[in-house]
Amino acid sequence: MLNITLPDGKKLSFSDSITGFEIAEKISKSLSKQALIVSVDGQLRDLDFKIKKDSAVKIFTSKDKEGLETIRHDTAHILAMAVQELFPGTQVTIGPVIEDGFYYDFARKDPFTKEDLEKIENKMKEIVDRNEKTYREVWKRNDAIEHFKKNGEIYKAEIINSIPEGEEVSIYFHGKWHDLCRGPHLSSTGKVGKFFKLTKVSGAYWRGDSNNEMLQRVYGTSWSTQKELDDYLLRIEEAEKRDHRKLGKEMDLFHFREESPGSVFWHEKGWNLFQKLVSYMRMKQDQAGYKEINTPEILDRTLWEKSGHWEKFGANMYTSTTPDEKVFAIKPMNCPGCVQVFNQGLKSYRDLPLKMSEFGKVHRYEPSGALHGLLRVRAFTQDDAHIFCTEDQITEECLSVTNLILEIYKDLGFENVILKYSDRPDLRVGDDSVWDKAEAALLEAIKESKLEYSINKGEGAFYGPKIEFVLMDAIGRDWQCGTLQVDLNLPGRLGASYVDKDGNKKIPVMLHRALFGSLERFIGILIENYSGKLPFWITPLQSVVIPVSNDFDEYAKNVYEQLKKSGISAEVDLKNHNLNYKIRDHSLSKVPMLLICGKKEVDTNSVTIRRLDSTKHENMDLKEFIKQYSAFNKAPSI
Repeated sequence: MLNITLPDGKKLSFSDSITGFEIAEKISKSLSKQALIVSVDGQLRDLDFKIKKDSAVKIFTSKDKEGLETIRHDTAHILAMAVQELFPGTQVTIGPVIEDGFYYDFARKDPFTKEDLEKIENKMKEIVDRNEKTYREVWKRNDAIEHFKKNGEIYKAEIINSIPEGEEVSIYFHGKWHDLCRGPHLSSTGKVGKFFKLTKVSGAYWRGDSNNEMLQRVYGTSWSTQKELDDYLLRIEEAEKRDHRKLGKEMDLFHFREESPGSVFWHEKGWNLFQKLVSYMRMKQDQAGYKEINTPEILDRTLWEKSGHWEKFGANMYTSTTPDEKVFAIKPMNCPGCVQVFNQGLKSYRDLPLKMSEFGKVHRYEPSGALHGLLRVRAFTQDDAHIFCTEDQITEECLSVTNLILEIYKDLGFENVILKYSDRPDLRVGDDSVWDKAEAALLEAIKESKLEYSINKGEGAFYGPKIEFVLMDAIGRDWQCGTLQVDLNLPGRLGASYVDKDGNKKIPVMLHRALFGSLERFIGILIENYSGKLPFWITPLQSVVIPVSNDFDEYAKNVYEQLKKSGISAEVDLKNHNLNYKIRDHSLSKVPMLLICGKKEVDTNSVTIRRLDSTKHENMDLKEFIKQYSAFNKAPSI
């Protein structure tokens, strides 16, 4: 007798081997129609996989993450099928599932055009209509290599050649077309549906190595319903409108240059925004008891070796050898430098917790193809802090950090925050008793926040568990920003210690904490979240004073001076352009307040306000305007 345990604990018994499809049929007819794949003792399998021993089984449909990812995987295969049917001689390489979709890399001499993508999409729909049966075969490794070489698929043969001896070589067929793939897959091409769209083509090096051949990467998205596809395409359209690179240019905030790829050239307004965020963060950290420090950007290689960063990050660090043959590295992170500050002078348990913050500029090499405006750079500023504490203080400090992060996000308009908690990995340092305390402290902090959270089992750092703070923006996109990590490793490696109440030397626990993560990246997120229309208190240019003619220039200058004295950032536009042109120009730059001055305003000591995205005008006494907007010129929590 074969016993199958379902997720709710219910058991089903069968006299012989059984497939996932047959189990779904046994549960209900409707489930058998919706079933896509099955997990057997935690392993994802095709629905026709034969289960021959007692197992825990779960059926997945398109409503499940696993089911949707399988739809996308099958759609990637159907894309490759369509390309090879339309363009014989094209070689397929790899085609994984990615967030919200999939891609496939092709080796083809001629570039794909927009018209080609339309043809491919139509061919894909035709393949779905053909409802080709999908099945799996296991081949001998050498037979598979020879087969693909014979078919001219040299990339596929190379992939198989890299599979370790003794591992299965799994081949999936969709009708006659076949590809190397672990699976699982749907039972036929018709199961995929037609809710997909090819979105773009880009270049990609074979296996990500710039020394290899350039391939063509076709991206697509696939969903389980037409509504989900339409909603996604609408989000993408909205995201394009909000692209921080486009808005950054319109708002005159920053630019990039080939002379320093991945580094930001901040303009006056952009730097003003950057400094406003730093000032705000500095104030919040000062209130929370942090002491701000600053450490060198260049440090001797030996320190990075002691910390373990040289081994883990050495390939991504910028280094220099001096005439006396010493090797220095530009710091990729701030932690080791902060420990050196802690190590100066004897520390007592009475000094703990000691909170050190730093706006540290760091540099990490990223491949040029991965760079993306402010969101992925090589040089950026981390709003780091490191808290040195005792084991007994972990819980309280984790709660304090969590509350500070959530308060800051709320000030900036992000109230939809999800937490991701990662506990101990198999390979780790430190005693299990300390891990127990660290994990309990982080979990307590999460539960206290009353926010939704997920657990990434075994995904903590080798030196301690961590929390990731994930923001949701105005159009539903997730952004991982803040982090909180408990470090049981680095302080000991770098000789940090304190004297406990019994006079013994002890190694402190080190909490790594970042709120924005990277200021550059967070500014990019802010710009896109608000579509450039930032909250008034952090807007770099809050107002422009515009005289309706040169007759009122002096009054406009006087208004400008009063705004400046009150702390409201302003410019006065005395250029020889008409009023409508000036309004359009400053509206494109996302200036929230245009203050128009004419005869009526001079006579009444007032301004006429034109707000961004409004065609209405409102007249207000100048003193009243300054009073109101001076009050708005602060973060909500300050």
